[in-house]
Amino acid sequence: MRKNAVIQALVAAGLIASAPFASAASNLVFCSEGSPAGFDPGQYTTGTDFDASAETVFNRLTQFERGGTAVIPGLAEKWDVSADGLTYTFHLRKGVKFHTTEYFKPTREFNADDVLFTFQRMLSKDHPFRKVYPTEFPYFTDMGMDANISKVEKVDDQTVKFTLASVDAAFIQNLAMSFASIQSAEYADQLLKQGKAADINQKPIGTGPFVFKRYQKDAQIRFTGNKDYWVPGDVKIDNLIFSISTDASVRMQKLKANECQITLFPRPADLESLTKDPNLKMPSQPGFNDGYIAYNVLHKPLDKLEVRQALDMAVNKQAIIDAVYQSAGQLAVNGMPPTQWSYDETIKDAGYNPEKAKELLKAAGVKEGTEITLWAMPVQRPYNPNAKLMAEMLQSDWAKVGIKAKIVTYEWGEYLKRAKGGEHDTMLIGWSGDNGDPDNWLGTLYGCDAVDGNNFSKWCDASYDKLIKEAKRTTDQAKRTELYKQAQHILKDNVPITPIAHSTVYQPMRKNVQDFKISPFGLNSFYGVSIGK
Repeated sequence: MRKNAVIQALVAAGLIASAPFASAASNLVFCSEGSPAGFDPGQYTTGTDFDASAETVFNRLTQFERGGTAVIPGLAEKWDVSADGLTYTFHLRKGVKFHTTEYFKPTREFNADDVLFTFQRMLSKDHPFRKVYPTEFPYFTDMGMDANISKVEKVDDQTVKFTLASVDAAFIQNLAMSFASIQSAEYADQLLKQGKAADINQKPIGTGPFVFKRYQKDAQIRFTGNKDYWVPGDVKIDNLIFSISTDASVRMQKLKANECQITLFPRPADLESLTKDPNLKMPSQPGFNDGYIAYNVLHKPLDKLEVRQALDMAVNKQAIIDAVYQSAGQLAVNGMPPTQWSYDETIKDAGYNPEKAKELLKAAGVKEGTEITLWAMPVQRPYNPNAKLMAEMLQSDWAKVGIKAKIVTYEWGEYLKRAKGGEHDTMLIGWSGDNGDPDNWLGTLYGCDAVDGNNFSKWCDASYDKLIKEAKRTTDQAKRTELYKQAQHILKDNVPITPIAHSTVYQPMRKNVQDFKISPFGLNSFYGVSIGK
């Protein structure tokens, strides 16, 4: 009894995460794969960051149904759209409380001021809070929302009006995405007065199902269930702990030992043993994702189309899929998955052809032994279960056509930061769809507005950009589909990327985990989830 009491005390102090604690009915440990860069969702673009903030601490005006792509009301109970499609009026939910913590005690409930603060900070570099705490909002700008939202106005405490410069067919879906999480204006004011504006990214305050408690980098994040959550019965966990383990084998060992109850990104080689474990269950679904190689077209010799075509043809995709994805990958030929509406099935790969690749490199004046860098992600993602192995196979493929690739990696946050700055020649990256709309792929990843963000190829084509922007400005899905299909052909012909695979998503968990839903967007949400005996 004394031993158990000591263990429980250590756990409560945040010094260990143990099986005895994890097995308690109202506590859940999630073995996550990496440390978040911060807790202000607007600043980031990855699932690792969103899981630790947007999916736990925050809500948005609209939201996706759990485990699905349909948009449902969130902090806005309902909304009206003007006949011209340019004005959205949101009617806000009453009675929603911001979190009370040791560092913030709200004096009012959620209202229009919070919506204004959230979006005006992203819209204006002259915003008082942003001047004190200079930040960028890559998702917001990559999608062109900074240019398209003309103004955000408070009609009254419970009503907010957005005016757009042009029609955005996916606007409601966009507002349901993680980066649009609603911050507390009152908390922001307090931080400004205290001279601690940067704490918005380290000590988050939201209206979400879980309240942030503390974070130990590369170790754990601790949350408590929000007892005042505005959706009755949605919070069934008293304590939620993210146990951070970058090594997939360590995560699986912890899961089998009941040191965590849910994990993610199992290695393909572990699937059979996990499936056979009588204490585990392994739900899965086709991944709404795309793993690819991005070529930095601003770097020589990758600025030449023939060079990119050669590198593309030199990749033995099937060998990579067999070794890296094993039974959990589908060959990719396009810049988005085939489950995305408007996907053009007529697009085909150039095919594996190292001899043709050599001819193209020679014609482009590229000497044998030319060196380039190949960046490999340090973490597992849904679209790439083993970037290190993939990089080594690509290094071998390209060596066969005379290109020497030096493999480079950094810590995940640094990897993304440096890549957005354009330091790489080629890199492994990918995407899990965020809102079910084609623009989330074709605009967010390859559009001109995203060149300083998630467009890691730095490729900007005027004809392509015109098509995707025209598609975004019409609500006719048939017309949008035709425009997006034209854009996909331009993308394929210019080879800013080499698509590799779409992976199946497996989510290993203990059998006593109840009502966890796999997100099509690669996120992990724990509201509605409970732990049985």
